[in-house]
Amino acid sequence: MRVLLAEDDDLIGCGIEAGLRQAGFTVDWAHDGNETELALGTTAYALVILDLGLPRISGMEILKRLRDSGKEVPVLILTAKGTVVDRVGGLEAGADDYLGKPFDLTELIARCRALLRRAQGRSVDLIRYQHLTVNTAAQTVDNGGARVSLTAREWAILMQLLTNQGIPQSRARLEESLYGWQEEIESNAIEVHVSNLRKKLGAKLIRTLRNIGYMMEKA
Repeated sequence: MRVLLAEDDDLIGCGIEAGLRQAGFTVDWAHDGNETELALGTTAYALVILDLGLPRISGMEILKRLRDSGKEVPVLILTAKGTVVDRVGGLEAGADDYLGKPFDLTELIARCRALLRRAQGRSVDLIRYQHLTVNTAAQTVDNGGARVSLTAREWAILMQLLTNQGIPQSRARLEESLYGWQEEIESNAIEVHVSNLRKKLGAKLIRTLRNIGYMMEKA
């Protein structure tokens, strides 16, 4: 899943970016408010991690503009200001959760996963679909009780399809969920990854919709 990280502190940003990638997320890192606003206007994100102290355009202003535009993407705000007024202000402006600096990276990742579960209408990390049992936290897949090994790209496509059951996903949308700003999109990669998923998980699991994309039927 693709996440936007808006953080101007290089040390903090590097740590968060590395931790999120290790946890299986695709990450775009914006260093100021202008970059953040541009990213939000051009890319669909599963989650936004937003520092309130951004230069050029503040995180609070970006949050207000985001909600005024009608976008409901989950937002986790980061703030070095620990006062109740600041925390309440962020939540009332439309944030879904907050974390004060300094923070533990494992807690940040846990809160991100909790926000994604909530957005997807789930309360636990397990997704059961037909003969599959998927643990989104451990990033494991059991196919009829047998553990299956997936590559990072295969995992990302499976999660995009699983969390959008019954909704066709175009090739462009799948590419958007897989590749960050600095990553080159490989030719025919989506087709290859879907083919591999079918071999590992079942030929009928993923439908091809001609001239539209791919879809997993709603359970």
